[in-house]
Amino acid sequence: MHENRPNRRRGRNEGGHEERGMKIEEFRDVLRSVIGPDIEDVWVERFFSEVDITCTGQVEWQQLCSYLLLEYTERERASIPRAALLDSQPQIRHCAHNKREPTVRVVAVSHPPPLRYLSVSKGGQITVWNSSLHILKSLGLAGDPTEEVANTRRFRGWTTDAVSMGNVHRVAIATDCRDLHFVNVSTASVFEDVHLFGFRSVPTALCYWHDMQSRERPSLLLLGDEKGGVHLMWFLNPFKGLFKNLSKKENSPQRIFVPDLGEHSDMVSYRHIPNIHQAPVTRVMFEPDTNIIMTSSESDTTSVVFMSVTLKQEPYIWKFKQGAKCFDYNASLQLMVTGGCDRAVRLWTPFVTTCPVATLLGHRTAVLDVSIYQAVEQIFSYSRDAELRVWDISSHRCLKTVRLQFPCQQPGRIPEHGNFPFLLLSPPLSVQSHLVVGCKDYLALLRLTETTRAGGGWLTDDRRERGPNVQRGPALSCALYNSTLRQLVTGHADSSVSLWDVETGRRRLQILNTHGEEKLTCMALDSSNRRLITGARNGTIKVWNLLNGLNLHKLEPATDSEVTGLTCLPGNQLLAVGGSQRIVQYDIAAAKDLYVRADMSWKSSCVHKSHILAVSQCSALGVIATASHDGEVIIWRLETQGPVLHLQSPTQRGVVPPVDSLLFLQHRAGDRKLRNRGVLVSSQAGCLCFWSVTGPTHTYGQFFAPEQTDECVWTLSSDQPKNTILVSGDTAGWLQIWDICHFAVDIQNQPVCERPPLLQCWKAHQRALVSVEVLELADRLFVLTASADGSVGLWTKDGDHMGSFRQEVMWNMTESAAYQRKKLSEGTEEESAESDDAGFREVRSQVTDPNNRGETSQKECCSEGHHSVQTASSIRPPENEQEQPQQPLYLCEDSCQKLAVCQESRHLFDDIRHGNHC
Repeated sequence: MHENRPNRRRGRNEGGHEERGMKIEEFRDVLRSVIGPDIEDVWVERFFSEVDITCTGQVEWQQLCSYLLLEYTERERASIPRAALLDSQPQIRHCAHNKREPTVRVVAVSHPPPLRYLSVSKGGQITVWNSSLHILKSLGLAGDPTEEVANTRRFRGWTTDAVSMGNVHRVAIATDCRDLHFVNVSTASVFEDVHLFGFRSVPTALCYWHDMQSRERPSLLLLGDEKGGVHLMWFLNPFKGLFKNLSKKENSPQRIFVPDLGEHSDMVSYRHIPNIHQAPVTRVMFEPDTNIIMTSSESDTTSVVFMSVTLKQEPYIWKFKQGAKCFDYNASLQLMVTGGCDRAVRLWTPFVTTCPVATLLGHRTAVLDVSIYQAVEQIFSYSRDAELRVWDISSHRCLKTVRLQFPCQQPGRIPEHGNFPFLLLSPPLSVQSHLVVGCKDYLALLRLTETTRAGGGWLTDDRRERGPNVQRGPALSCALYNSTLRQLVTGHADSSVSLWDVETGRRRLQILNTHGEEKLTCMALDSSNRRLITGARNGTIKVWNLLNGLNLHKLEPATDSEVTGLTCLPGNQLLAVGGSQRIVQYDIAAAKDLYVRADMSWKSSCVHKSHILAVSQCSALGVIATASHDGEVIIWRLETQGPVLHLQSPTQRGVVPPVDSLLFLQHRAGDRKLRNRGVLVSSQAGCLCFWSVTGPTHTYGQFFAPEQTDECVWTLSSDQPKNTILVSGDTAGWLQIWDICHFAVDIQNQPVCERPPLLQCWKAHQRALVSVEVLELADRLFVLTASADGSVGLWTKDGDHMGSFRQEVMWNMTESAAYQRKKLSEGTEEESAESDDAGFREVRSQVTDPNNRGETSQKECCSEGHHSVQTASSIRPPENEQEQPQQPLYLCEDSCQKLAVCQESRHLFDDIRHGNHC
């Protein structure tokens, strides 16, 4: 009985009953009985295609359950953001000037530019660093001037904290000598110019605020002390100076006794609020919008205190065991985070003191510092054992744990730290957000992302990028169109892949870290258009399931050189070319294991003398074409896996430019009357050459395509069902559409210099086009363009701009009103997308006039000599010219939501199976 039904898959369920697959008609009936009769046939077909991963035309219950389980699992995983850290291990720098003493605080000095860091050691040594953490200068704090010998006047105390005073170009440093040192950083020669001494107690924490919008407003310096009090110093005219310029000794800082601050009442106002805490103040912050002073201590009864500057309101007091060694507050998120010796990180809502919103556990030693990173809504926490943790605010998950490997760490010993290990810096203070962490006399620099990143692996994300006119993403390296799924696949230099719905512009799938940190260089689809093959700069090749983003196979690299081209033959035999100068074959049709071995059976060793840059196949002729950096094009027979024809276009200068792109005109190759004519197009230094690979004459003409003489054409495309047009994209961002109905179809003894009619020409992008694709949807021809600048656009054949992928507003290809005409002025980097007059590109329509432009370029291109041809053997097309039709497949956008009830209705499927309805 099994032999009578070879196409029907069978299995056994847990009860021993035979399990048969459902075809699309039965599947539709069952879904309507479960969900309702109103579901559309198109939706059912898309969902059926998603579940039928094996392309058998049947769906079993086990397949459906596996699909739903995988989809829900990955959606949950994708909803978890990735940690904002871009580095697994940071840059670590040693500060030898610290003399093995820990760094108490690191501050950033952005004005005057460039960005600099100042680290202050426990012993009073100040080190100036550049933005890359290379030491520029070092100096020490001034000592006691009462010492008789000047050489012995070095600082003999311990520093407790430091803070940057950006508007007055100073850094204030507090010490256990009950004083403040003001260091001038307005010039490259950093020096101490004011010494304020004689406080009632030791300052333990500092905070500085100034109004960045109003220069005239007074600025505020806050000092928390060892007795739990807070000192407020309002600088009334900060741009005139902090204090009165009284007499001072030469080469020594101005010394001011705190009780004598009354003499400087025109410049500074001083106030002391005692006994806020029953323990030394560990942190102090100021919220200017509400005039709230925020302080913390390791006291159980006054762990954190929020009080008004005017003291007219009752303070808010948080009380928890062992108090707060550190805290951070963010007014925009309305969130306070605390950490301390109990190893817990607590999240609090402001002014709700009774219980925390969440308690984050995981640290094994005391938490030394916490910081809120508002850009991605994450929290950094750091403990005494040099462990850095990243937490998500919304889910309270620990996204990442990094054990920083400082050289000062010793096994079984806790490294020494200063009181303030963190410095979190974000724009506009720095171009790149980053986190600086101090451990003893070492500093670590970690780069941070400034946007929310989804979980690793793959992301089924229908969310659109926020903000107006978002048209660019990571730099593009390649792109292709999936006609079965009606999707655009874009490959990016950051090793990510995105799938876009062409009909709406919505992103359907994103695969991150496809090749780790290696640049993605090329892509191809398998024969069924359900699997994606990606190649990288390091020679690795991977196969991915386009329906769910799973990594199906990892292919054995021939070498560690770059993969530049991939093409999949009928029967899912994959060919890869690149820096190895060879053709490597992989059988991905029968592969069941994760790793697939390379097949080196092709007779390609030592055939190409340079790196292979392009590959194209023609099933109708049974050949493939490869092109290398030395300008040589080689035709290979699929049957023998050997070369049969060498084509090359030498120049009079003796320098042959590389071949940038190859394209077979499939309709011509399948037509008996045209297959011996110009069926292969190559792009070489901007010249498009038409070649015949089967007839006695191999040269059928060439012409120069780019808008400018010094540009090249990196990508070619055509309407393959008819081959009536040829689309070229050059390195200046211009796109040209040529009428090739009658071009290169007549036998010519010499190359043809006249160009075919130019139908349309417009500047589609600001930078080079890496891919163009011609597609037919809704009975109209469209052109997809992808640029190296990360932008991807959709256009009609006539030059109407549908839109840009990543833009906020989606389009509908069935509505003609969605076609927007936009113009782009050359040399303008950013244009408004709200006005058609200042729009996106310039369109040029032309009729048959081959001499309209580029005469010099064409004459130069065509006068450089005849094509040289070396024939190894004649080529005959295979007898079997019939092409196997491909099964249509669509992605289902919201199948899981509509079928959640299916998991609760399994009995319906069981009843049908047991009743032999399948």
